[in-house]
Amino acid sequence: MNSLKVLIVDDEDQMRELIKTFLNREGYTCLEAKDGMEALNLVKHEHPDMLIVDVMMPYLDGFSLVKEMRNYFHLDIPVIFLTAKGDDEDKVKGLKLGGDDYMVKPFNPAELLARMEVIFRRTRQHENKNLVVTYGPLQIDLQGRVATVEGRKLAFTQKEFDLLLFLAKNKGTVFSRRQLLDHIWGPAYEGSERTVDTHIKTIRLKLKEHGHLIETVWGLGYKFEVPK
Repeated sequence: MNSLKVLIVDDEDQMRELIKTFLNREGYTCLEAKDGMEALNLVKHEHPDMLIVDVMMPYLDGFSLVKEMRNYFHLDIPVIFLTAKGDDEDKVKGLKLGGDDYMVKPFNPAELLARMEVIFRRTRQHENKNLVVTYGPLQIDLQGRVATVEGRKLAFTQKEFDLLLFLAKNKGTVFSRRQLLDHIWGPAYEGSERTVDTHIKTIRLKLKEHGHLIETVWGLGYKFEVPK
């Protein structure tokens, strides 16, 4: 048995059910989404370990979903594309967008499982070497979602942790309040941009003497910077 979480994204109910039934039998926890928009929301809040994505879907197709996830939300989650077409051009497009594999429907669920296991072996070997990342005096345990400064554990809420991690992973890059809202709270969030200011203030207070790691760029937004 394992504790890996897989998000199945397909507008066909029967296909989602088939994949879910097979993967549940193998010990995977499965999430489901009927389209790309629903999937994006689940990705942000459920942190799946892999996506199995149908290419042709309403509202936001599979390619657009992965492009949004990779380029806009900067999430590097393994992806297997599913398609009813065996078009090489589509396969190349999917792989260029960051897809890890590509399967044509109909397929044998046992083959899907085998390909998933290959991808997990490859990605987990890489991730296990990078479970704890260091940014100056700040250390972040990605698996345990724990941040420490010089050995002192910091008590962050989920959003505070996500915001700090996002800024740290993109150190040196300035993000506006709107961009941070989109990345952390999601594009559908309708609250005030002052929400970002409040969270930044709280993070700085918890960082204490290291609060300067998050810099205010007047008129633009915020960035994470480690002093040389």
